[in-house]
Amino acid sequence: MKLILSVLNIAAVLTTNGIPLGAQVSERARALHDNALVMDAHVHIINRQFHEGGSIGDRYPDGQVDLPRMIDGGLDALFFTLSTTENYYPARFETKQALRLMDHALRDIEANSDRIELALSASDVDRITGVGKVAAILDLEGSIDLDGDLGVLRMFHRLGLRVLQLPAHNWPNEYADSCCADQKFGGLNDHGRAFIREMNRLGMVINISHSSDETIEQAIEVSEDPLVATHHGLRSFNDIPRVMPEHLLRKLSAKGGLIGIHIGQSFHSKAYFDWKTQLEGRAFWDTTSVEDEVEGLSIYDIDDMLSDSFPWVGPIPPPEVHMSIDDWLKVVERAIEIAGEDHVILGTDFAGFPTPPLGMTDISDLPLLTEGMLRRGWSEERIRKFLGGNLLRVFRQIAP
Repeated sequence: MKLILSVLNIAAVLTTNGIPLGAQVSERARALHDNALVMDAHVHIINRQFHEGGSIGDRYPDGQVDLPRMIDGGLDALFFTLSTTENYYPARFETKQALRLMDHALRDIEANSDRIELALSASDVDRITGVGKVAAILDLEGSIDLDGDLGVLRMFHRLGLRVLQLPAHNWPNEYADSCCADQKFGGLNDHGRAFIREMNRLGMVINISHSSDETIEQAIEVSEDPLVATHHGLRSFNDIPRVMPEHLLRKLSAKGGLIGIHIGQSFHSKAYFDWKTQLEGRAFWDTTSVEDEVEGLSIYDIDDMLSDSFPWVGPIPPPEVHMSIDDWLKVVERAIEIAGEDHVILGTDFAGFPTPPLGMTDISDLPLLTEGMLRRGWSEERIRKFLGGNLLRVFRQIAP
């Protein structure tokens, strides 16, 4: 009996959702994945280390992202996302918090320089990945300053920031409307247009995720460089303001821009979105209680409050609303139908509260996507473009 139970326990460990782990990724898919440049447009990796301690080089017992998991998943380069969350906004701590996150990221990257290096340009990505290390391109989500100060922007660029999201996440700012906050300008105001022009001049990637439709449309018109929606979805799959209508995707791609497909399910599945909203009692972008929660708190009090929020992972739904990898790839394929295969990329948002498709747990599972793409008849060229070729091409155009 003990032997039978032991065998059954081993079988349980060697399966994920009933699929034997050894059979999940074929030799062909593994070889293609390993030989392709895999570059993710949106990965949260430093907030947990800032609040909980530890290093990006350590494997956490839970969660979705750390350096060992990235290497296991074949990740070669990433937009290394620093998330200045809304908790720091009411007392105007957001710029200080962005600086603290950047300091922590730079020190942690340096401490793990045997496996990861900071990349300031596409040439750096080539050099770093060429010696088998991960290339980290610093990306700030949440806006460096709610007023969009151009001097602050220039200083962050000097410190190494190369990607910046236009709106202040799901919160109003003073130059670009968010998808999910009160609309103040009908898109961009004059200062927002100047902000875009300065980012163009500096050679920074403009991230339009979390932007309102009007902000996206006007940014496309103003920017001389292609724009990137780093972690997004399509409104034809789930009609919520956080994702993109197809007519805007056509405009984005027509000017060379990219859409990164989010690994979670809230963007792509109405059934999952409704289930999660009911479970949590609010839509995922609702930040109306933040001001009350942080009133009177110091920046260090807010740090302590957030330290209990990790890991940043989404809830596991019942099977009937859990998307499969094939379901997720249908979203990618629809984006390719609209924009063309040169304009759709990987933008997972791992460790930013996503629930990945059934059978996936964390960023080490990225080869499962390559397996799924091959199974669905994708050409190797298309797979290489999606996994990283498209993003590196546009990054090279902006920051050679």
